Amino acid sequence: MFRLIRKFNIKTIYGEPITFRPKKFNKGQIYGGLIFGLGWGLTGACPGPLFAQVGMGATVVMVVLLSALAGTWVYGRFRDKLPH
Repeated sequence: MFRLIRKFNIKTIYGEPITFRPKKFNKGQIYGGLIFGLGWGLTGACPGPLFAQVGMGATVVMVVLLSALAGTWVYGRFRDKLPH
């Protein structure tokens, strides 16, 4: 997709050029990915369909959903203290 945008000089709907900047690597990305993947693997539940599983009646998934929400809250609480 990126190659096509560059090749055809595709612009935004406002006519502005689309630019790509390299992202800086951070070792926190490794730790975060491992924690995310571990939680996903242990629960067997993708974060998106958790709500659908709860709506379907799989009440045990509420534990996973509440854990995901708690993890999001903890990250938001300590975000300023984490290296980014």
